[in-house]
Amino acid sequence: MVANSTGSSSSARPQPVFVTTRWSVVLAASGSDITDAREALAHLCQTYWYPLYGYARRCGCSPHDAQDLTQEFFARLLEGNWIARADQQRGRFRSFLLSAMKHFMANEWHKAQAWKRGGRQRVLLLDEAAAEQRYRLEPVDEMTPEVLFERGWALALLNDVLRQLEQEYVREGKKAWMDAMRPALTADRESIRYDQLAGQLDISETAARVAVHRLRQRYRRLIQAEVANTVTSPDQVAEEMRHLFQVLAGR
Repeated sequence: MVANSTGSSSSARPQPVFVTTRWSVVLAASGSDITDAREALAHLCQTYWYPLYGYARRCGCSPHDAQDLTQEFFARLLEGNWIARADQQRGRFRSFLLSAMKHFMANEWHKAQAWKRGGRQRVLLLDEAAAEQRYRLEPVDEMTPEVLFERGWALALLNDVLRQLEQEYVREGKKAWMDAMRPALTADRESIRYDQLAGQLDISETAARVAVHRLRQRYRRLIQAEVANTVTSPDQVAEEMRHLFQVLAGR
């Protein structure tokens, strides 16, 4: 539990519970063959592989080379002891991943050229055709590989959170509600047409306002939870949240 340093009463804003997260589990294992740690790392890699693909492409790699490079990078990450090199003090998966990729491309990629396409078992299910299609939609400006990685990271995180949110509404039998309210997740509050939404869902306008409020609250909590899964301490969550929204705002 994060301590309340102000000593205020329980009526103050509740402090979040910081549970053991995927990245903290991985770092605690530090290369040991622990099933939970390997599963946690595999999940993180599967979620955040595209930002590295985009990074490789922006560095000048062809689509095929970027695909092979990304697969080989994650193969070595999952099979080797690279996690032991992670900076335990900084503790951010985002920072570790980009730093490790830079090191791999600078010093080790030439060693991996002997791996022919299809000659080694792939460790992640990467949608390579979709990856290149996504890359072609990236801004054609002077965005550096690092900035493109950060942008890809932020969008990958939000896409994963949106998928979780959609699954929750489906389980509750409210897929139609999610479909109708999805635009309200990112819209300005003043621009949300609650009257139209109420008509779509056959509820009162007041009920529509409550539903949107709950949806946006849940969305933010899921973002916080996913951000927490990529750091190792509670004091890093707020900082990473600020960084996330700065990246999305293009700052």
